[in-house]
Amino acid sequence: MELVDKHQVKQYLLALQQQICEALEQADGQQRFFHDDWLRDPAEHRGLSGEGRTRVLTGGAVFEQAGVNFSHVTGEQMPASATAQRPELAGRSFEAMGVSLVIHPNNPYVPTSHANVRFFIAEKPGEEAIWWFGGGFDLTPYYPFEEDCVHWHQVAADLCQPFGEQRYAEFKRWCDDYFFLKHRNETRGVGGLFFDDLNQDGFAQCFAFTQAVGNGFLPAYLPIVERRKALSYGERERDFQLYRRGRYVEFNLVYDRGTLFGLQSGGRTESILMSMPPLVKWRYDWNPEPDSPEARLYSDYLRPRDWLTID
Repeated sequence: MELVDKHQVKQYLLALQQQICEALEQADGQQRFFHDDWLRDPAEHRGLSGEGRTRVLTGGAVFEQAGVNFSHVTGEQMPASATAQRPELAGRSFEAMGVSLVIHPNNPYVPTSHANVRFFIAEKPGEEAIWWFGGGFDLTPYYPFEEDCVHWHQVAADLCQPFGEQRYAEFKRWCDDYFFLKHRNETRGVGGLFFDDLNQDGFAQCFAFTQAVGNGFLPAYLPIVERRKALSYGERERDFQLYRRGRYVEFNLVYDRGTLFGLQSGGRTESILMSMPPLVKWRYDWNPEPDSPEARLYSDYLRPRDWLTID
């Protein structure tokens, strides 16, 4: 039977959270992360127990809000959001651990970004454990630059390369499909990587790929932050940024598997909803002016594109 080393995964995730927090603090240069460590008592939370480390930075020079969470929870049975897609998990206890982050910058020219890496294992006495990895990262610009999108996807493609010729194309397409707002007929941003249920290559190889994705986030995102954080902007750009943040909220509350899993399993609500932007606007039936920078976001970016073959 293959060795599944949960302790090794947990230690990597804790180190990853620390590394990302330190790098974001350095990039911001003003604020540090607030630390909120928590424990779950199964007697008070429907059989769910575990621990978490929530890290939130607010009011920074660069980042209006950034959250980087680690959680490790166990439960007596899988929630409905999981068993609906995988009936074989019904009646099993589960253990889930992961790092999830969302960054909402001040400057509208700096994209919002999201990343997570996670590990699940579902067990039942007398039966072999079912385990898998998942994760990815995606980019949500408001005033995009093609060179930033190309850089983002090049990092993603490079980290996938050692794991197979088709892996980037497969997980890039999965990201485009997953981060799609059907009721708006638009992607949430310019995509990246998304994968789930990863266990086909054995534990060691799947863990190695998950580490490559987690380690790839900072090299993908921070160069974009550095290029755009000092660009000047006005009320128009800020207003559009807040309006587009509404799409982020819509996706997280309607479609996001992680949000649904966390809420249905009795997870810590404040940590789960940390991904929400601190300020947001909605308008009734609003459309951008033709040929404006705002209109180009819709026409040129909020659809799947092959970013690595641009002339």
